[in-house]
Amino acid sequence: MALNIGTQTVREEPSDLLLIHAAELATCSGAPRGDACRDSDGPRRGAAMGDIGIIRDGAIAVRSGVIVDVGATQEVLSREPLCEPLQGLPSCASSAPGVPHVIDASGCTVLPGFVDAHTHLVFAGERYREHVMRLGGAKYLDILAAGGGILSTLTSTRSASLSELVAGAMKRLDVMLLHGTTTVEAKSGYGLDIDTEIRQLEAAKLASEAHPVDVVSTFMGAHAVPPEFAGDPEGYLGFVLSEALPAVEEQGIAEFCDVFCEEGVFSVEQSRRVLRAGMEHGLRPKIHADEIFAMGGAQLAAELGAVSADHLAAASEEGIRSLARSGVVAVLLPATMFTLMSRAYADARAMTDAGVAVALATDFNPGTSPTMSMPFVITLACLKMKMTPTEAVCAATRNAACAIGLGGRAGVIEVGRDADFVVCDVPAVDALPFSVGVNPVRDVVKRGAHVVKNAGGGGRLCHSRI
Repeated sequence: MALNIGTQTVREEPSDLLLIHAAELATCSGAPRGDACRDSDGPRRGAAMGDIGIIRDGAIAVRSGVIVDVGATQEVLSREPLCEPLQGLPSCASSAPGVPHVIDASGCTVLPGFVDAHTHLVFAGERYREHVMRLGGAKYLDILAAGGGILSTLTSTRSASLSELVAGAMKRLDVMLLHGTTTVEAKSGYGLDIDTEIRQLEAAKLASEAHPVDVVSTFMGAHAVPPEFAGDPEGYLGFVLSEALPAVEEQGIAEFCDVFCEEGVFSVEQSRRVLRAGMEHGLRPKIHADEIFAMGGAQLAAELGAVSADHLAAASEEGIRSLARSGVVAVLLPATMFTLMSRAYADARAMTDAGVAVALATDFNPGTSPTMSMPFVITLACLKMKMTPTEAVCAATRNAACAIGLGGRAGVIEVGRDADFVVCDVPAVDALPFSVGVNPVRDVVKRGAHVVKNAGGGGRLCHSRI
């Protein structure tokens, strides 16, 4: 398929493919063992998050970009007609006509492609000086009140052209892909006016069309109060509800509506109005909730049946119980707290033990979480939030897909699904969080195309740019 954007073309060529001899293959598929009543496409909760369907000496057979068999290597080789052309060959690395492309995953761990369920992908400008301010003791809300933070990025993003925004997004998607991310959620919220918000969403759509990574878009006009409405949050909310949301609906370029429910930004009641209005305009609700203060954002997410509640570093016990009862996915963002040098990480252990469906994401943005690495987030989840490696993998794949409405498409390795997986150069899932500061991803396959080869060893992106 050839996809055009400006003068750049990306060609994705799915092929017959065979992955063999994975030391561990984590499928994250199906209902948990012993729980046949659980939604086979839904998120895992509680103890079930540790059941990620590990197959030892695993194999995956792919035909025309779709998975046709999964299992132990010898079983797949014996029953899959795709493997017949390999019989009698001296090695499985042949590129002869009619022979499937083979990935030897010996000594490696294979996982579903990572799903980054919370990012601010599209923006212009830099905010590295804010990191220096934090080193000197400045707090996030202090920086925001002084015109930094979101408002700083707003100025740069408003002045950027569509092509500039797309180019920046494409570059970041390349980095994400090299670290094993194959699906991304992208929020607007750095324009806070109609033209720029629409331009951000358009940039996300164009980048998704021109890049192997799939991008799901979220309208976040209620990210902050822009300078022209300084001191008048109600006036700005009126603009969002009466003008911005109808414009987004008319364009049809967002799937979700998000709001920053936080002290000094938008209250619970204001957030409720935004999300209800978003639902009236066909946008499913998500919410930045209880990041710094326990505002009751988690309870609001439960009340509205939101797809996800994100951040939750300050979520109360009642908030956690509300999420467990409602089934709202909790998207935790440990890299944000790491960058902010906070000790107040979300209590993933309490959430998991309470039966909350926990997901992980980078919160990639120019100021408070500049990382694009899901493996790093998995490391932080284990070291700072007491998640087990298997729970963290479930949270970064299957549950993250459910947090952006893709529970039936992404985050699992299963017959009939698109071939979407990563090969990590570690011998077991339990070893994954301990590759600190090193990219463990060796190979990435997206829709059957081998789009990254030997990433951790100085390798390359294999999707072509013309």
